[in-house]
Amino acid sequence: MKVRNAVLTLVVVLCGIAAFAQDYSKTEVAVFYSYARFSPSHAYIRNSFSLNGGGGSIDYNFSKYIGIKGEFAGYGSNTQSFSIPAGSQICPEGCSGNVQGNLFTYMFGPQIGLRTGKFRPFGHVLLGGAHSNGAANLYKQEGSVGPRPSNDAFALAFGGGFDIPLNQSGSIAFRPADFNYLWTNFNLNSHQTGQSNFQYKAGMVFNF
Repeated sequence: MKVRNAVLTLVVVLCGIAAFAQDYSKTEVAVFYSYARFSPSHAYIRNSFSLNGGGGSIDYNFSKYIGIKGEFAGYGSNTQSFSIPAGSQICPEGCSGNVQGNLFTYMFGPQIGLRTGKFRPFGHVLLGGAHSNGAANLYKQEGSVGPRPSNDAFALAFGGGFDIPLNQSGSIAFRPADFNYLWTNFNLNSHQTGQSNFQYKAGMVFNF
């Protein structure tokens, strides 16, 4: 009898530990609105400008605190003014006007945070790539015969935010803030120039 009771007690304890250990979502899927303040950091387009878009992410959690995240975001076409002095390979006689360009990012990396409770902060470092047709459109618009810069570049983002569960199970949460420093490395006129940008996201999170 004592042995049976001891075994039953052990089973109950182990089940409780297992339930406690698994008291977090293994997979999180988020959809969000995104705002980016893009800084071209180039003499041809000097002023920063705003981009609006959206995207989604998926986060697989290894524990309550550590996971790996994949994120994809896109921003609609934006028109910006440019001024190019004479002597450049884009337009040797000099030119000015307007050009359209979009932006897409795809990044992956580790995320740490608290995945249970009524307030769920997190932070991440994401690495990947960015795509924009802005420079290619500029070359095409001006009829340049020189080698066109790549539409793709390296991208890095780090920052964080927090989620607020909307139901008792925590399966649905609101993400009011996710702030990031977004660095891209687009080139123009064969000169590699890094861009320091700001990114804000907000949306809904679904936990599985």
